[in-house]
Amino acid sequence: MADETRSSSSTGSEPAGGSAPGGQQAQPLRDFVVDASNMSTHYANFARVTGTPEELILDFGLNTQMVPNPTEPVKLTHRLVLNFYTAKRLLLALNAAIQQHERVYGVLEIDVQKRIKGPLMPPQPSAGSRPTM
Repeated sequence: MADETRSSSSTGSEPAGGSAPGGQQAQPLRDFVVDASNMSTHYANFARVTGTPEELILDFGLNTQMVPNPTEPVKLTHRLVLNFYTAKRLLLALNAAIQQHERVYGVLEIDVQKRIKGPLMPPQPSAGSRPTM
């Protein structure tokens, strides 16, 4: 897979179909040839967004803590700097991908407390009961 070259739609394209604002026809999607031979894949479950007037800065890392611990920082591993035009195209592409995922698999609840279905800890035996083996 690392040496694969393929054609794919980019977030730099206009939306397909329909009319652009002002009654003009939207430009058709363009395909870009993509060379993924030097691509590396990384996992992140933490993202921080900051920026300047010209750029959006996305920092990614791995959070290994269940609850925030001020003595153990989240280790940031990657930074992506985008201009705001590219950031907006990324936003639209991510939104479309998430909407498609939710249509197929159901709504993604991002509030962890709402996703919990039962107690986190197994029930403790009462003081008078004996453990079974």
